[in-house]
Amino acid sequence: MGARITNAVRCVPPENKPTPNEVATCRPFLEHEIASLERLAAVLCLGNISHASILACFGLRPSAHKFAHGAEHVLPNGLHLFDSYHCSRLNTNTGRLTAAMFEAVLARIKAHIGT
Repeated sequence: MGARITNAVRCVPPENKPTPNEVATCRPFLEHEIASLERLAAVLCLGNISHASILACFGLRPSAHKFAHGAEHVLPNGLHLFDSYHCSRLNTNTGRLTAAMFEAVLARIKAHIGT
């Protein structure tokens, strides 16, 4: 079993804020990456954009799996989706995301995958 951290968008958009079109354009790369990881047990989503993009890969609605820091969602195929605020400078400098908060999510993923 394993976990993977990947990007929903494969480029650095202006102001580091991807547009919905950029996210949709990059989704096939994300879908391919997920499909190629046969033993994938967990995905860490850094922020709501990542969360929504992973759900879209599986044809799921965000309203059925709401983003929240520290949330864990079990998808219909058994994959566990873990949410964290994005570790951007804005979130870390303002204290919205602390090292302890991020480490707690990582610890839960580690416990889930059994490493």
